[in-house]
Amino acid sequence: MKPLLGIAVALLLVLGYNSLFVVAEGTRAIVITFGKVKMDNSEVPVVYDPGLHTKIPFFARVQRLDARIQTLDERADRFVTSEKEDLIVDSYVKWRITDFSRYYLSTGGNILQAETLLKQKVTNGLRSEFGTRTIQQIVSGERSELMDDALTQAADSSDELGVEIIDVRVKQINLPVEISNSIFDRMRAERAAAAREYRSKGQEQGEIIRANIDAKVTIMLADAERNARQLRGEGDALAAEIYANTYNKSPEFYSFLRSMDAYRQSFNSKADILVIEPDSDFFKYMNQSSGNR
Repeated sequence: MKPLLGIAVALLLVLGYNSLFVVAEGTRAIVITFGKVKMDNSEVPVVYDPGLHTKIPFFARVQRLDARIQTLDERADRFVTSEKEDLIVDSYVKWRITDFSRYYLSTGGNILQAETLLKQKVTNGLRSEFGTRTIQQIVSGERSELMDDALTQAADSSDELGVEIIDVRVKQINLPVEISNSIFDRMRAERAAAAREYRSKGQEQGEIIRANIDAKVTIMLADAERNARQLRGEGDALAAEIYANTYNKSPEFYSFLRSMDAYRQSFNSKADILVIEPDSDFFKYMNQSSGNR
């Protein structure tokens, strides 16, 4: 009897363990029996909230699904505008499951498959909106309108997946790398041409300024030279007048001054050599101990 009782208790424990299941916070669960989702009396799928629940042991399988808001953020994609220009658009989608039974039937409960299908629908909506706008319209004030229209289109097509798209946002819009490089090269060429033009204008202005300054300096030097010559001429005239007045008043004294000037100039340097007779007129005032009175 004891072995049979132990087996019965073990069977009851296994039966009880397989009859109970726990749904964690933030998730929902559906029960699948023989490949079909459990329905209530109104043929509405039964969705189990967080807590402890029961099911048919061994034959029922519990599928737990994340009920929180999910973020779909994949790599940037290429879109074409109405001008047939390519743009690289980086976007993200906020979504969550609303119809757990439909979500399970359409995706098998696989979140990767759900995101793949959802990405296609959102991309189709964005592609349609980008195709009706120019780059200027997209980059300027119509981005919010574009995201709202894309959200509306994606929301209408996402019902068949059993999910709700909460938000569609465009994070960044860039030109393709090859187009960006050509634009940057053109911008560099334009800036280099502008820089060369500014440098040539600067050099031209510099030459004009230097020519004006050189002309002014030449004029100033010429004026200074003319004034100096005029002053020297006036000085020489005044000196000649003084010498003439001196000669008229005292020819002997005038002769003496002229001889002193000649001595000073002749003996200015020790290297000067004079070959002259001592009794010549040049040394007249040196040979006289006293001048003529």
